[in-house]
Amino acid sequence: MGVKRNSIFRDTRGIDTVPLKMVFYLVITGAIIILMAFSWNNLLPIYSGAKDSKQINDAAIEIRSIQNGYARNLQEVNAPNGSMCDLKFKLEDVSYLAFGVDPDPDLNGNLTDTQWIPENNTIICQYENGVRDRYHIEGDIINFKKGTQDKNGKWLPDERQKRNKIQGVLIEGPVNGNFVFELVLENKKYTLSHF
Repeated sequence: MGVKRNSIFRDTRGIDTVPLKMVFYLVITGAIIILMAFSWNNLLPIYSGAKDSKQINDAAIEIRSIQNGYARNLQEVNAPNGSMCDLKFKLEDVSYLAFGVDPDPDLNGNLTDTQWIPENNTIICQYENGVRDRYHIEGDIINFKKGTQDKNGKWLPDERQKRNKIQGVLIEGPVNGNFVFELVLENKKYTLSHF
């Protein structure tokens, strides 16, 4: 006589604990999903900041790369364009990006209530939450000037900025798009913005 085998489908021992086990596993799965959502919200600004930092570091390298190139002499009407770089930015939650200047030295968020402080070879990124990052551009002194187009379409230093003796270039948020800089010469070399 052989041993009678029970079929797995006919074994009903423990069937009363299945609903309890399902509820327990669903609660555990829900807790894991909630923890992952909170973690993602905490990690997202760090990830976004790393992407912003990479874009700004790439821009610093491009700006530095044109400094030893050809500088267009502003005294010559038909001088060819100087060495140029085209910076591409897609920065989220950024209030401003400042090249060669600190437009908010008192850190109150108002860019017009204090005198701007020149900071050659520096890019300052201020986020909407008030956090600021400074990026130093290695090499010789880089002077930034805001440019404006004349009636012939040539880019020249902005006269208003020249009269007020303001140096530096400011891009207010949203910082998204292409921004061109050109190396020019007017008594000394400047990196002139084309925007």
